[in-house]
Amino acid sequence: MDLLRGTPYVAYAYGYPHKTAYRPLTPPRRLADVWAEEPRESLFLYLHVPFCEQRCGFCNLFTITGAGPDRHELYLDALDRQAEAVRAALEASPGTVGFSRLAIGGGTPTVLSAGELRRLLGIVAAMGCDPCQAPGSVEASPATVDAEKLSLLRDAGFERLSLGIQAFEESTCKSLGRTQSRAEVERAIGMIRDVGFPILNLDLIYGGEGQSLDGWTATVREALAHRPEEIYLYPLYIRPLTGLSRLHHSWDDQRLDAYRAGRDLLLAAGYRQISMRMFSRGSDENPDAGPLYCCQQDGMVGLGCGARSYTRTLHYSTEWAVGRSGVREILDDYIQRGHRDDHRFAAADYGFILGPDEQRRRFVLLSLLQNTGLDLTGYRLRFGGEAMDDLPELADLAELGLARRETERLVLTAAGLERSDAIGPWLSSRPVAALQESYALR
Repeated sequence: MDLLRGTPYVAYAYGYPHKTAYRPLTPPRRLADVWAEEPRESLFLYLHVPFCEQRCGFCNLFTITGAGPDRHELYLDALDRQAEAVRAALEASPGTVGFSRLAIGGGTPTVLSAGELRRLLGIVAAMGCDPCQAPGSVEASPATVDAEKLSLLRDAGFERLSLGIQAFEESTCKSLGRTQSRAEVERAIGMIRDVGFPILNLDLIYGGEGQSLDGWTATVREALAHRPEEIYLYPLYIRPLTGLSRLHHSWDDQRLDAYRAGRDLLLAAGYRQISMRMFSRGSDENPDAGPLYCCQQDGMVGLGCGARSYTRTLHYSTEWAVGRSGVREILDDYIQRGHRDDHRFAAADYGFILGPDEQRRRFVLLSLLQNTGLDLTGYRLRFGGEAMDDLPELADLAELGLARRETERLVLTAAGLERSDAIGPWLSSRPVAALQESYALR
């Protein structure tokens, strides 16, 4: 792939390998064995809630609409059983089990009622995770938040609320297949501020059909007026089986201009760029940020249908789908696993085994796509070799002006950061790329 002449927009690059590289594990791996030799004192706990009040036209997340309270309760039953099995597996070997970070995502977790959220928080506690000690984040949408839910989450210790608004312009939201009013957005932001979350994140999407550059910059300025601690700028991707996939429109031409305009506005307003997508107005050193978690080396424990778990050598999850029938089938199977006589929650049966080369690539990719770049000394200490020798393609980034060497770090330039979604897939191994290309989405 020509990183300069090709489109910078290939695929979201926030993990490696992508879930389309996962396949059935034969035989399944007992979780007690999977976690036996893993560091478990600084884990990330993630809970997935696969329910939304509406399905946006761009969304290819594992979620479903129209599920009522009965369905929610059945799901929480299964989640409770899974938590029991996973906690037992983590504690089956000697050593400390602890959590340094916590996130509840989806879907839209706040589509749950306040009572259902209380039950969800009980499952978090049963895992031995305290949001007051492990900084926690919750995803939400404007239509699903109210004062009771927000107070419940804040009182439990959650410090970050991520609000997916995508745009302030109602016409832009409509073009994205999202029913949302400006008044609804303003009301939600006001309630979040009133409750006192230390960190408010606003998610914005650029590159939609009919969205002018002036309209996009107006949305960014309106977001800035609320002084959120974080802002994420997401390029619009059109994926198979999503609502917008039925349209025939090219978004490539306008996305790069929109990205640069949004980035420049945020930098001028004093925000720091953490990655291609993430901007923060916090300080580099925050003594209240809690225990340190490093995604390149610490594990992640995922609970819920659609959640992924990461160890150093195995990534695993339930299966994934986008179409309603595929999601419902996988969700039904997950709920069936919630019966006490079903032992499948104690094993990993779908995922990807990372050999030495894939472990090196994951470390490089997750490091390089952040503003701090790739720590060459850290790589050497972990893998016993030189990153530039093990992945010779890294030299190409420097030659193209997409990265620069800073003593013992390889850091992306501004041109490199804006091509993160091309660099990520470009660094994928051939076996991973082949698995992703052959994946049959349902």
